[in-house]
Amino acid sequence: MKVAKLLFAGGNWISERNDDELDDHKVQLILGYGCRNILENPDFFNIIKTKFPNAEIALCSSSGEIFCNEVFDETVTVTAIEFFSAQIKTQQIDINDFQNSYEAGKALIGNLPHENLRWVFVLSDGSKVNGSQLVKGLNEGRPEGVLISGGLAGDSDRFEKTVVGLNEAPVSNKIVAIGFYGHTLKLSHASFGGWESFGLERTVTKSQNNILVEIDNKNALDLYKSYLGKYAEELPSSALLFPLSLKIDEDSAPVVRTILSINEKNNMMIFAGDLPEGSHVRFMKANLDRLIDAANDAANACLQMNPDPKLGIIVSCVGRKMVLGERVAEEVEIVRDVLGENTFLNGFYSYGEISPVKPFGDCALHNQTITITTVNEIR
Repeated sequence: MKVAKLLFAGGNWISERNDDELDDHKVQLILGYGCRNILENPDFFNIIKTKFPNAEIALCSSSGEIFCNEVFDETVTVTAIEFFSAQIKTQQIDINDFQNSYEAGKALIGNLPHENLRWVFVLSDGSKVNGSQLVKGLNEGRPEGVLISGGLAGDSDRFEKTVVGLNEAPVSNKIVAIGFYGHTLKLSHASFGGWESFGLERTVTKSQNNILVEIDNKNALDLYKSYLGKYAEELPSSALLFPLSLKIDEDSAPVVRTILSINEKNNMMIFAGDLPEGSHVRFMKANLDRLIDAANDAANACLQMNPDPKLGIIVSCVGRKMVLGERVAEEVEIVRDVLGENTFLNGFYSYGEISPVKPFGDCALHNQTITITTVNEIR
């Protein structure tokens, strides 16, 4: 496979890396992540289509763009890919055409041909789609051994609206799936958080989808505030520092859940993913060094499964970006150090990350997590 990368800002291409001397007319796939205001402008899609006339073009708004080993804002990073023999097939759906996000996920994976399918990369609206239900639907129709990864679109730290588009200017409510086909593909994936758990494991006793009401038959918000101490006065912004670790059952691996907002009037907490009744939770806190170490762990886990990756796609959480602050580039730099200079890195900061917990198992929705998918093609 051949890969080229470009960075767009201020109405122009400001950086380009095309070590493989990739022919623009032979590009099969464009992955673009960036500032919503740029992506929504139809002129930008026309720029991409003119430059790469034969490519499938998937675009997604973000909360920060990863280009090489740096993190940018208010830009668009574009990755152009040509495979030697592997093939791609794409699908786009509108969440409004389905009863719920679960049905949308089932339809999306069902619309892709399954023969020789190896990997499905998903880019979803991050404001209107229930990510937890989406991955349940995707898993319902996932062929055994097929990797599903991706993320929910972002909108910087504005949380106003997100946009996704396939072969058109991105708009709200869309979900895109890109299927990768062929036995020449070599894949790996990993997902790590790096948060420190503390306190007792507790049980969710009252919730509805992503709304948490009670833990251990006690009001969840009151309990949460008691753990936060002085940080309780800074809610909801301080919630980014204290997500929850969630286990659906005793045998499942934990995932991280971030608080989006709190409802003081009704004493409820709204999370960026579902917390089913009967699931187990623990409080977590941020340690910046451990967050960055998690990026190192994720990259090394990928390298064990795919020792010579050509492309690494990083989907990390906007919450991590806000918590890490000026140190955010360190998690990308450490991935670059592990995977090496010959691996092209791209990606974005999202409102939710999609990746399996166990190798090539069912995908899960993650928050506050860095996920990496690597790909190469063996000739």
